[in-house]
Amino acid sequence: MTKAILTAAALSAALLSSTALPLAAEEKTEFKLAWSIYVGWMPWGYLETSGIMDKWAEKYGIDVEIVQINDYVESINQYTAGQFDGVSATNMDTLSIPAGGGVDTTALIVGDYSNGNDAVILKGEGTLADLKGKPINLVELSVSHYLLARGLDTVGLSERDLDGVINTSDADMIAAYSTSDVEAVVTWNPLVSEILATGDKANSVFDSSMIPGEILDLMVVNTETLADNPAFGKAVAGAWYEVMSLMAAGDEEVLTELAEASGTDLEGYKAQLAATEMFYDPAEAVAQASSPELPGTMTEVAEFLFDKGILGEGAPSADFVGVAYPDGSVTGDENNVKFRFDTTYMQMAADGEL
Repeated sequence: MTKAILTAAALSAALLSSTALPLAAEEKTEFKLAWSIYVGWMPWGYLETSGIMDKWAEKYGIDVEIVQINDYVESINQYTAGQFDGVSATNMDTLSIPAGGGVDTTALIVGDYSNGNDAVILKGEGTLADLKGKPINLVELSVSHYLLARGLDTVGLSERDLDGVINTSDADMIAAYSTSDVEAVVTWNPLVSEILATGDKANSVFDSSMIPGEILDLMVVNTETLADNPAFGKAVAGAWYEVMSLMAAGDEEVLTELAEASGTDLEGYKAQLAATEMFYDPAEAVAQASSPELPGTMTEVAEFLFDKGILGEGAPSADFVGVAYPDGSVTGDENNVKFRFDTTYMQMAADGEL
């Protein structure tokens, strides 16, 4: 699983690709969505292989192709460049890459939030405050980096109080943790589960369940494309919530297929789901998108991105990109709204109108 890895090279590619024109915003019948491996995004692959997406697309007289991209950041880059109409992405990466790059983007589906899948792990006894003066390994400029910043803030510390952040790829994290030089790591599942299971004095001192609703996993789409093609929004929402109903009912055939596609077994996938707040009920997704806490969360995210220099090329402040919410309010620049939380289609699903 590669989730929210924003390397300098990937950022450069995203910024360059953002100069490309998005897919033409016009009435059309063929659409493409991209997704990558992560517990909450596995249903997108199932929609394609099971034929459920085809069924809903046919209902609305369109065609929707769902394509798996192995590299998470590359999938967002391709969406930003206009090669896809939508992509699975976190709220943080949506703000930094397509929205920050000038592509007006709408959160069509709010799928879940990380509720323990991401964690700060200290080797040995202690608390989060004991990170002071220690080096820490993580994927820089990722949700792990954001989680660390949020955690340190709760104990009156900042990154400057550490003995450095060591950029470590997710592929190398397990091996790095096993060395004597590494004192703490920040990572995500399934790596969190693997490290904690080693018994090598692994001590989770802060995780995403302590900042509920901040690491959101979304399906975002081109705003103009959605506006010109409501059938696209209806078909995607209808298909998504059909799978959500199967998962909520505990359909083991569906869950097993999702597990195998993600490289684990049913038990392993259920363990990851337990640390994920899935919005199986569309009304719950609407509530999350309409939450009074969301604007504050997005302001925190924007400040983090600006502090790290990745909130769009040449962003003059953390308010550079405007983010719009279902009640019409906006955080950031009202004259540069490029990220929108729209509950229209999730609400239609909740009301049985699809």
